Amino acid sequence: MNPNRLRWGALAWLLTLQFFLVETIAQSRYEGAYSRTDDVISALGASDSAAHQLMNASFVVQAALILAGTLLLRPVLLRGAAQVAPVLLGAAAVGVLLVGVFPTDGNSLVHAIGAVAYLVGGGLGLIALAYAVRPRSEALGTTLALLGLVGTAATVFFLTGVTEYLGEGGTERVAGYVLPLGLALAGTMLWRIAGPRSADRPDRRAERDAARADRAERALERDAALEAAARRDAGTTAPGPGDPPGESDPETDDPWATHTRRRRD
Repeated sequence: MNPNRLRWGALAWLLTLQFFLVETIAQSRYEGAYSRTDDVISALGASDSAAHQLMNASFVVQAALILAGTLLLRPVLLRGAAQVAPVLLGAAAVGVLLVGVFPTDGNSLVHAIGAVAYLVGGGLGLIALAYAVRPRSEALGTTLALLGLVGTAATVFFLTGVTEYLGEGGTERVAGYVLPLGLALAGTMLWRIAGPRSADRPDRRAERDAARADRAERALERDAALEAAARRDAGTTAPGPGDPPGESDPETDDPWATHTRRRRD
């Protein structure tokens, strides 16, 4: 895969962390009481929020970053179960786009559809993404899988109204925060792979394959040398045309004999 494409895709996923910064700014400018435990994220994008335009713009930018990273890194995601990751992450990107374009006090139905698509696609997308990165980093693959499971569980609780433990806003945040966190972690790992030292650092599997091929080549050369030596030994002990069967001339068989020594008549 092209290192530049890998680097830009990783950067796009890293920049999804912009959501947390913008959310904090929007909350600080919110008129009245706002609780991250009791109030949902969409309230920051409603018209009564002082920074609603900034918050909705962040939703749209988030969609672009998720989709851009997914498209740029798509060759990395086409492995086994990870093949569904682009579809799920694409659904999450479209969902958060709908959330930003259609605020909750505008078209509430489309907004709700977008929110569900984002939450469901984000949690399941991280689980699928874990299969793609696990060959490169088992620790990161396990972390993404756990984030995906937590996000999916929180999504189920949020959609079914089981929010008395974390609150409606807290449950939604657990379900929604896992995606930018997981993508930022994956982007960091992929950025390191595309770094300047990656070209000088050979892949472990390639090293093992090269060592195995070298051992096989040396074994073939050794077998060929032994076979050639065996043929030479067989040729030096074979009886000549004038020798009786089973006998040989010691003078002619002696490889160290000088050329001045001649056979007696």
